[in-house]
Amino acid sequence: MDSAGETASNANRSSLISVQHPYSRKTIGRNFASESSQALDPAICWQAIYSRDQRFDGRFFAAATSTGLYCRNICPVPFAKPKNIVLFACAAAAEAAGFRPCRRCQPQAAPGTPAWLGSSAVVSRAFRLILEGALNDGSVDQLAARLGIGSRHLRRLFVQHLGASPIKIATTQRVHLARKLLDESRLPVTQIAHYAGFKSIREFNHAIHLSTGQSPSALRRLSGESLSPSRQTGLELRLPYRPPFDWDHLIGFLHRRAIQGIEVVSRDSYARTIEAGRVMGVLRVTQDKAASRLLIHLELPNYEGLSQIVERVRRIFDLSADPIQIASHLSRDPRLKAISEHHPGLRAPGVWDGFEGAVLALLGQKLTSRGRVGDIDRLIKQFGIRFESSVRGLAYLFPRSEDLAEADLSRAGISPDRAATLRNLAIAVAHKKLTFDSSRPLGETIELLRTICGVEESVAQWIAMRSYGEPDAFPAGDRGLRRVLGTGTLITAKLALQTAEQWRPWRAYAAMHLTV
Repeated sequence: MDSAGETASNANRSSLISVQHPYSRKTIGRNFASESSQALDPAICWQAIYSRDQRFDGRFFAAATSTGLYCRNICPVPFAKPKNIVLFACAAAAEAAGFRPCRRCQPQAAPGTPAWLGSSAVVSRAFRLILEGALNDGSVDQLAARLGIGSRHLRRLFVQHLGASPIKIATTQRVHLARKLLDESRLPVTQIAHYAGFKSIREFNHAIHLSTGQSPSALRRLSGESLSPSRQTGLELRLPYRPPFDWDHLIGFLHRRAIQGIEVVSRDSYARTIEAGRVMGVLRVTQDKAASRLLIHLELPNYEGLSQIVERVRRIFDLSADPIQIASHLSRDPRLKAISEHHPGLRAPGVWDGFEGAVLALLGQKLTSRGRVGDIDRLIKQFGIRFESSVRGLAYLFPRSEDLAEADLSRAGISPDRAATLRNLAIAVAHKKLTFDSSRPLGETIELLRTICGVEESVAQWIAMRSYGEPDAFPAGDRGLRRVLGTGTLITAKLALQTAEQWRPWRAYAAMHLTV
């Protein structure tokens, strides 16, 4: 395998210099190809291709210049000769070069490319913002301004680290969501175009045809017979992840922190009420044990902002994580290596809404504590939005920031000091002074949270960990975590931080391992 991989990688390097693409009829030059493959190790990629290793599914894509198609490494069809293969860091880069997705392995169904694939922190944050819909209604200039850089520099970084422009990344995400809806739902094609984020049917048809070589109607006909009649109510989607995936630990974590009336968590499923753009409904998530994916069932009056809903589900279950990469780094510490071997695929669970997660943190929820359950229950009953659901136990939506900003929190039995902190948070969120996107680095996020809410750093780190999905957040002040680090003895937060330095940039995952 090693010798084959070495031979193939040498051939691949030569193919990156100049290859003819049959669809675009133009040369893929040295600069584009080398930049798009900069973060890839051809030898490792070829071994993953030859072995069909599922752990690498979605981490790179192989395009054949002889066919004009690009594939996942697990594609069942034999790959082209090494001299005709070009490797790409993400699907958007392959499509930007003019390649089309393979019909057999369906690259749009691969686990999402991790935001940390590029070595640039700016690219990572921008990538996550695009997944959250930053370019659905905004421009690249606005995205760059949120990141504090120029738009030309942002485009250059994207091409350098991912091999495609921000616009191409966003368009590919829309196309992949549309393909998923065409394959997995009975929604009308016109609604799919709207829900996927396209501004017009013409733009939708052009993007689908450019990507696949077929019209949306033709793709729908190909998948129509495979749709189950049971999908007539609600919308069901399948979200893939990279194995291993510790479902039992994650669902247990969510169960212990479930909000009464808003979440219902069992061993096999997670259900909750949701609100997206003032559209209220129910979300239910189960694990597909036959494949590496989660089954998502949505019951909503319409599916406005569907891409944001999907991304929020991915955040709750940390589906963008690359457990092999994380475990490889953390296993340098013998203690964490032993834990990861017993609990492979541990994730850092997020929250449905950043404001919700911050409120729970201010009410005492921590890494090793459920928080003030009585205060949380009373807050929901007093200020939550009543909601009639088909799922038993789901009766409320979480209070909105503008409602809590004006609320008399003493009615929920919350102490004056804690109520003042909650009100400051709610006012800042309602007035858009505090948002829960990924535009700021961790240090700036922590400082902003401390300034607005007046909380200690450990609480801000916990909010960053769950509400922002920061992989390097570390709530060093958590007493339970400090006791575990001290092997039964309560060490100082300073010593905990010093110990955690070796785990960067995955300190959040190290914290999850230590408190499993």
